[in-house]
Amino acid sequence: MAIKMNFETPDQRVKNREAIAKLFPGCINEVVCGDGKVKSSVNFDLLRQMLSEDIDEEAQKYEFTWPGKNKSIAEAHRPIRMTLRPEIEKSVDWDHTKNLLIEGDNLAVLKLLQESYLAKIKMIYIDPPYNTGSDLIYQDDFAIDKTEYQESVGLYGDSGVKLFKNTESEGRFHSNWCSMIYPRLLVARNLLSEDGVIFISIDENEQVNLKKICDEIFGETNRVGEIIRKTKSMTGDHGCGFNLQHESLLIYAKSIDHLRLKGEKKEYSGYANPDNDPNGDWCAGDPSAKSGGPSTYFEIENPYTHRKDVPPSGRYWAFSQTTLKRYIEEGKIKFKREYQDKERGFVFKRYKKDATSLFEPVHSLFGVENAYMNQAATIEAHKLFGENVFSYPKPVSFIKKLIQYATDQDSIVMDFFAGSATTAQAVLEQNVEDGGTRTFLMVQIPEEIQKNSTAYAAGYKTICEIARDRIERVGTELQATGVDVGFRTFRLDDTNMKDIYYAPNDYTQEMLELVETNIKEDRTGLDLLYGCLLEWGLPLSLPHSQEIIEGYIIYNCDDGKLIACFEKEISDAVIRHIASKKPRRVVFCDSSFPDSPTKINARELLQVLSPNTHVKII
Repeated sequence: MAIKMNFETPDQRVKNREAIAKLFPGCINEVVCGDGKVKSSVNFDLLRQMLSEDIDEEAQKYEFTWPGKNKSIAEAHRPIRMTLRPEIEKSVDWDHTKNLLIEGDNLAVLKLLQESYLAKIKMIYIDPPYNTGSDLIYQDDFAIDKTEYQESVGLYGDSGVKLFKNTESEGRFHSNWCSMIYPRLLVARNLLSEDGVIFISIDENEQVNLKKICDEIFGETNRVGEIIRKTKSMTGDHGCGFNLQHESLLIYAKSIDHLRLKGEKKEYSGYANPDNDPNGDWCAGDPSAKSGGPSTYFEIENPYTHRKDVPPSGRYWAFSQTTLKRYIEEGKIKFKREYQDKERGFVFKRYKKDATSLFEPVHSLFGVENAYMNQAATIEAHKLFGENVFSYPKPVSFIKKLIQYATDQDSIVMDFFAGSATTAQAVLEQNVEDGGTRTFLMVQIPEEIQKNSTAYAAGYKTICEIARDRIERVGTELQATGVDVGFRTFRLDDTNMKDIYYAPNDYTQEMLELVETNIKEDRTGLDLLYGCLLEWGLPLSLPHSQEIIEGYIIYNCDDGKLIACFEKEISDAVIRHIASKKPRRVVFCDSSFPDSPTKINARELLQVLSPNTHVKII
C-alpha cells in the first residue's frame, strides 16, 4: 500500500501527549473543538495530583521566567513546512563528502534535522550572539517589541505615566535573548547522543540566565561545569578600575552518567608486556586491601612450589576466592616458578587498559597561552583570508581542544551558530592530527554583511559566504592529507509542495483537475529526494547515484535504502528495473501516474517483484 508523505516536521506536542498517555492514561481527555473535530487534551490538574503528594494551589514556587517564555516553548514544539534544498554548485566533492553546511535560520533547520540526526550528534559547540543591548538578527515571531514588553511587565501606570527609567540594559533585551536561545537549545538537546555534550560560549551579560535555561532544559544534574577562558590581556578598564579578561564556556551533558570527557593523556610509566600477555601492557600491583572480611582473607597456594601466601598483617586480599579463580584463568594472577623467601609467590597484574582513566580530568581554567585568546583568532583569520573579514572569531586551537575533550574519531560535531566556520576548520585539523573521520554539521543564518565593512569590500555579501570560503581555503591546504575536506551545502527554503497538498479542502474538484502536480514548479528531482530523506529520517550525507532508464532519471540512495523517480507517466519497464534492486523504500510523485488504475497497477507490480519494499507517494 502506498502511503502519502507529510513533508512537515513532527508535532512535538503530540509526541509529548502520547508519552503522558502511556504513563498516566487517566490524564488524557478527548474534547470537541470549535470546528467539531475531536482532539486529545491533558488534564493538568489531575496530572499535578498524580505527581504530587500535597497540592497547595496558592503556594509559590521557584522558577525562572521572562515575558515571552511560553511563546518560545510553544515555538520549539510547533511543526513547520519547510525543506532543505541541495546546492551542489556551492559544495565541494559532493559525491564523497559527509560534511554539511546549511544556510538558514537555525531553529527551523534544527527542527528539520530532528528525525535524521536524532541522538546522533556527539558534540555541539555554539557561540551564540551576545546580548549587546540591541535587537537580534534572529527576529523570531515570539520576540516581543518594546511596547509589548512594557505592557507585560507593567512599566506604565493606569494614567500612562512611566513607572521607572528605561535603560539600554532593560529586561526586554534579556527577554528577547532568552526567548531566542531557549527553543534552539530545547530542540538541539534531541540531537545529542546519550553520551553527547554541548559547549556554549557566553559573556557576563547572559551567563546567569543561560545557566538557568540550561538547567531547565538539560537538567541541573547534567550540568558538567564551566570553563573560564582568558580572552585578552588588555590593561584598560571600565572606568572603575576593573578589567574583564575572560568569558565562560558552559558544559552540559545529555546524560552525565554516560559522559566521559578526556583531558590531557596521562603518562603511565612502568608498564610493559614481557610475557606477551594478550591483554597488553601491565605492571605488578598490590593485591591487598585495607578492608575486607573472612571471604577475602585466605591462603593462596603456588602450584609450582606449594608455598602459601596470606595478606599482610591487618590487610585482606582485594578479591574473593571466586574472583581469584577467574583471575588465574585470565592470566591476571601469574604464579612464579622461582622467587626469594620474602617475595610473594605470584604477581598481580594491573593492565594499562584497565586504568581508571588514560586521561587527566578536564580543568575549569583554560590555558592562558596566547593561542587560546581572541587575538590568536584574529591573526588566524587574517592569515587565511588576507584581511579581517569577520569580527570576534574563536581561536581554532580552542575548538580543537573541546573536540579532543569530547569526541571519538568518528563523531559528528555540530555548530548551529557557525559564523565563519571556525568549528569546521577545527574538525578538519583535528582529523589530520589523529587520523580521525569526524564530520561537521554547520548551520548559519545568511546574515547580510554591512556595506561599509572590510568583508563587503572583499566581495562577501553574507556570513554564509565567509564560512563557505573558509572551509574551501582550509580544505585546499589540507587536501594532500587524505581527510574528507569536502562539504555539501543546503539552503533552507519553503516546502517543495504547493498549498493544495496541505489544504485540499480549500479547492474545488474542478480546480484540482486543472493542477498538473502538487509540487512547486521550481523544484528539481534532487530537491524532492532530500525532502524525502528528511521525511524518512535519513542522514543528508548518504551517498546517492542516478541512472537514466528509458529516459527517466532514477535516484538510488545508499545502495537501495531509498530509490526515487519523480518523472511523469513512469513505464512498467522502469518499475521492473526499480524492483530488481530490491529497495527498502521507493517514492514516486502522484503526477507520475495519469490515473488511479495506473497507480494501483504500479504498486501491485512492485509488491509482486519486491514484496519487502515500502512505497510512498508525494
